[in-house]
Amino acid sequence: MKAMLCKAFGPAETLVLEEVASPVAKKNEVLVDVHAAGVNFPDTLIIEGNYQFKPPFPFSPGGEAAGVIREVGEKVSHLKVGDRVMALTGWGSFAEQVAVAGYNVLPIPAGMDFTTAAAFGMTYGTSMHALRQRAALQPDETLLVLGASGGVGLAAVEIGKAMGARVIAAASSAEKLAVAKAAGADELINYSESSLKDEVKRLTGGQGADVIYDPVGGDLFDQAVRAIAWNGRLLVVGFASGRIPELPVNLALLKGAAVVGVFWGAFAQRQPADNAANFQQLFSWFATGQLKPLVSQVFPLAESAHAINTLGQRKAVGKVVVAIR
Repeated sequence: MKAMLCKAFGPAETLVLEEVASPVAKKNEVLVDVHAAGVNFPDTLIIEGNYQFKPPFPFSPGGEAAGVIREVGEKVSHLKVGDRVMALTGWGSFAEQVAVAGYNVLPIPAGMDFTTAAAFGMTYGTSMHALRQRAALQPDETLLVLGASGGVGLAAVEIGKAMGARVIAAASSAEKLAVAKAAGADELINYSESSLKDEVKRLTGGQGADVIYDPVGGDLFDQAVRAIAWNGRLLVVGFASGRIPELPVNLALLKGAAVVGVFWGAFAQRQPADNAANFQQLFSWFATGQLKPLVSQVFPLAESAHAINTLGQRKAVGKVVVAIR
């Protein structure tokens, strides 16, 4: 099979497309013929050795895939050969086949194509877990979403609206904010032109946001924590800005606020029943048209490096996908 390989930590340009042996599914795994793979922020980190997991060389990046099951391990009972599935792989999806543990595989719902399925699992799974389990977002609360035009940001906008919140979308350009508006955002903040903190206070009558969804970190976190409401929850989702911020803990004390970590991958493994329930709700919202995943660019497997760089350089709107078949 063909696979895009990382043979040494470095930039995306060092990835190479080669012919390699097909993986073999273990007893608790399934072998998936990959049709499409989602590109996510961890892909930009894992190839440079900056992610919490460091796979042995050579490995393929790509943390999620959509495709058709070719083989089923003897200990996997809920899946069968021929099933259309989406899979959380961690790495390995930028290849024609990937072996993945059965508990990390879900059937693709009717009406969803492979490209959409490859763009769905990680972003919507992360944002659903963040807003439901970690923030306990309530109807009529105000949700501030940073990086609102990116994959997880747009998912958070849509899920927040589906949960009945008032959503303030924040992004760095008018073009990106237009995408968030189309996804259902009620209010918009361009933080390249105005103070995030001041605009949040203005839009909330000085009260601040009840829940803040932050996949960006850096300077925006510093402003956001100063624009949180009493009893607010600030969700730490990621650090796309490149800087991991530090929290003056007196700010949490003064607002009675909580700063809450979001690690969906660990949640999915530790609480599989809760994760499955999340996806049943997500699939229901998808079926009724409340969730409309945006795939802005699709690259062939040979151009995986370009796909990763498009995301890493924050040029992407919505999701970027690599087409394998």
